[in-house]
Amino acid sequence: MTPPRPGRGTNSVNLRQYNERTLLQRLRRAGEASKADLARWAQLTNTAVGSIVQSLEEAGLIETFGRRQDGQRGQPASLYRLNPKGAFGVGVRLDRTSIETVLVDLSGKMLARRAHDLLLPHPNKALELVQRDVASVLDVLGPGERQRLAGVGLAQPYNLGSWLRELDLEADFRVWDEIDFGALLAQAVQLPVFKENDGNAAGIAELFFGAGRASSDFLYLFIGPAIGGAVVVDGEGMRGRTGNAADVAMIPVPPSRLPSAPVTGKPWDILLTRASLNALTRHLRFHGEHIAGRNELQACYERGMPAVREWLDDCVDALVPAVRAAIAVLDVPMCVIDADIDGGLIEELMARLDHGLRSIAPESRGTPQLRRGSFGADAGALGAASLPMFFNFSPRADVLRGHGSRSAEMVHV
Repeated sequence: MTPPRPGRGTNSVNLRQYNERTLLQRLRRAGEASKADLARWAQLTNTAVGSIVQSLEEAGLIETFGRRQDGQRGQPASLYRLNPKGAFGVGVRLDRTSIETVLVDLSGKMLARRAHDLLLPHPNKALELVQRDVASVLDVLGPGERQRLAGVGLAQPYNLGSWLRELDLEADFRVWDEIDFGALLAQAVQLPVFKENDGNAAGIAELFFGAGRASSDFLYLFIGPAIGGAVVVDGEGMRGRTGNAADVAMIPVPPSRLPSAPVTGKPWDILLTRASLNALTRHLRFHGEHIAGRNELQACYERGMPAVREWLDDCVDALVPAVRAAIAVLDVPMCVIDADIDGGLIEELMARLDHGLRSIAPESRGTPQLRRGSFGADAGALGAASLPMFFNFSPRADVLRGHGSRSAEMVHV
């Protein structure tokens, strides 16, 4: 991006950087635009936009690809778009039962991927594995392209050692709550690392590469082994004091009525126990099904098994009041829903959730638009890879204040 110029005040430099990122965002949303388009959208003068476009083009972040006749007279206007090779990001997603590492370009296209389905090992062993995978995905970049690497994003659930009963895991992950894996990774790969919980990271991917192209305000839900969430308001991800904003898994709900559900002995349980693929896996195993991974889960759904319908009833019954409560607090117009499996599950879940939300809508309050997520099973890894992109190229309010990112924690080498 544009470096500070001698004699210019900090506020002027921050404003210039913010305007550069605003134009990048406009191009990301529109796909293509002329200088006149950008000036109109950003409410900047043609001269200011011309200077910014020139600097972005020189930095390799945007490119010309044709011309358009804007009016009846004069030369056809040059059209600009993002240069996919203008920047690259590595994403590392850690979960209790998997590790993924991906490489994406500035358009969000996944260029390389490494994945391991395994119980999360000790941090030292995980670090060795991730370090090899980062080196492997970077092999697809040429020397010049490596200079455009924005950093490494790390997405993982917070409190990895907790809620193992609800997740039916017999393991001890407490050591993960005692170490800073992001700092270890930054030292190992000698690159800046941006850390975020996996729900927020997936939500940032939607903001940067998916639903955020059309809306700057939404609640994001991802149904995986657990259920994760994120809140985007005014184009920024909300983190909260501890980084656990939109931790929808902890929303209190009545205990499940399924015979497979763990007995709590309490009048309330948490949403994680009911609205998660782990709950579906547990219920299918209760009925004698062998479930070894996502493929088996999806196959059971596609076969229309009665046990799947029973779980879906229980899942939606818990989701409807939880989502209605979240919308009442956040006042956002859209809820984006994604999942680790599909085969028709997401569409049915959205239809049933929409019906449930409408059936309990209070007077003078509408029902949020439900939108399907953009990335499915890749949402977590792509979310991790979006963190360095978002930090470096998003027009966040912190840029104007000259502060670091509040949408992710950055670890310097």
